[in-house]
Amino acid sequence: MKDTKRDGINMQENLCPCCQNPLAWDGRYHCAQCKHHFNKIGFCPECDSELEKLQACGAANFFCNSCNELKSKSKIRFEFQAQD
Repeated sequence: MKDTKRDGINMQENLCPCCQNPLAWDGRYHCAQCKHHFNKIGFCPECDSELEKLQACGAANFFCNSCNELKSKSKIRFEFQAQD
Protein backbone atom coordinates (compact mmCIF):
# COMPACT_ATOMS: atom_id res chain seq x y z
CA MET A 1 0.00 0.00 0.00
CA LYS A 2 1.17 3.46 -0.85
CA ASP A 3 1.53 6.12 1.85
CA THR A 4 -0.11 9.46 1.14
CA LYS A 5 -0.26 12.62 3.20
CA ARG A 6 -3.69 14.11 3.96
CA ASP A 7 -4.16 17.11 6.27
CA GLY A 8 -0.65 16.62 7.65
CA ILE A 9 -1.35 13.00 8.62
CA ASN A 10 0.15 9.98 6.83
CA MET A 11 -2.67 7.80 5.53
CA GLN A 12 -2.43 4.49 3.70
CA GLU A 13 -4.12 4.55 0.33
CA ASN A 14 -6.34 1.55 -0.35
CA LEU A 15 -5.03 0.04 -3.59
CA CYS A 16 -6.36 -2.92 -5.56
CA PRO A 17 -4.06 -5.95 -5.01
CA CYS A 18 -4.52 -6.93 -8.69
CA CYS A 19 -4.01 -3.69 -10.66
CA GLN A 20 -2.82 -1.18 -7.99
CA ASN A 21 -5.61 1.32 -8.82
CA PRO A 22 -7.27 3.11 -5.87
CA LEU A 23 -10.27 1.27 -4.43
CA ALA A 24 -13.61 3.05 -4.14
CA TRP A 25 -16.07 2.58 -1.27
CA ASP A 26 -19.65 1.57 -2.12
CA GLY A 27 -20.40 -0.12 1.19
CA ARG A 28 -17.51 -2.45 0.34
CA TYR A 29 -14.12 -1.82 -1.26
CA HIS A 30 -14.55 -1.91 -5.05
CA CYS A 31 -12.10 -1.74 -7.96
CA ALA A 32 -13.66 -0.06 -11.00
CA GLN A 33 -10.87 -1.42 -13.23
CA CYS A 34 -11.06 -5.11 -12.18
CA LYS A 35 -14.78 -5.04 -11.28
CA HIS A 36 -14.12 -6.90 -8.00
CA HIS A 37 -15.14 -6.25 -4.40
CA PHE A 38 -12.66 -6.75 -1.57
CA ASN A 39 -12.64 -7.20 2.21
CA LYS A 40 -9.90 -5.39 4.13
CA ILE A 41 -8.48 -7.88 6.64
CA GLY A 42 -6.07 -6.97 9.45
CA PHE A 43 -3.44 -9.35 10.83
CA CYS A 44 -1.66 -9.27 14.19
CA PRO A 45 1.95 -8.00 13.97
CA GLU A 46 3.07 -10.50 16.66
CA CYS A 47 1.28 -13.80 15.87
CA ASP A 48 -0.12 -13.14 12.34
CA SER A 49 -3.68 -14.14 13.37
CA GLU A 50 -6.67 -12.41 11.78
CA LEU A 51 -7.84 -9.53 13.97
CA GLU A 52 -11.36 -8.72 15.08
CA LYS A 53 -12.50 -5.16 14.34
CA LEU A 54 -14.31 -3.52 17.25
CA GLN A 55 -16.25 -0.32 16.58
CA ALA A 56 -17.70 1.92 19.27
CA CYS A 57 -18.41 5.65 19.43
CA GLY A 58 -17.00 6.18 15.94
CA ALA A 59 -13.59 4.70 16.78
CA ALA A 60 -12.27 1.43 15.39
CA ASN A 61 -10.00 -0.82 17.44
CA PHE A 62 -8.46 -4.15 16.53
CA PHE A 63 -8.34 -7.10 18.94
CA CYS A 64 -6.23 -10.25 18.64
CA ASN A 65 -8.00 -13.24 20.16
CA SER A 66 -4.74 -15.26 20.15
CA CYS A 67 -2.70 -12.63 22.05
CA ASN A 68 -5.81 -11.50 23.99
CA GLU A 69 -5.04 -7.79 23.56
CA LEU A 70 -5.79 -4.69 21.49
CA LYS A 71 -3.34 -3.93 18.68
CA SER A 72 -2.10 -0.59 17.41
CA LYS A 73 -3.62 0.24 14.02
CA SER A 74 -0.27 1.64 12.86
CA LYS A 75 1.43 -1.77 13.28
CA ILE A 76 -1.28 -3.97 11.77
CA ARG A 77 -0.65 -5.62 8.38
CA PHE A 78 -3.70 -5.20 6.14
CA GLU A 79 -4.59 -7.29 3.09
CA PHE A 80 -7.41 -7.01 0.59
CA GLN A 81 -9.12 -10.34 -0.12
CA ALA A 82 -11.47 -10.70 -3.10
CA GLN A 83 -15.16 -11.26 -2.31
CA ASP A 84 -16.33 -12.14 -5.83
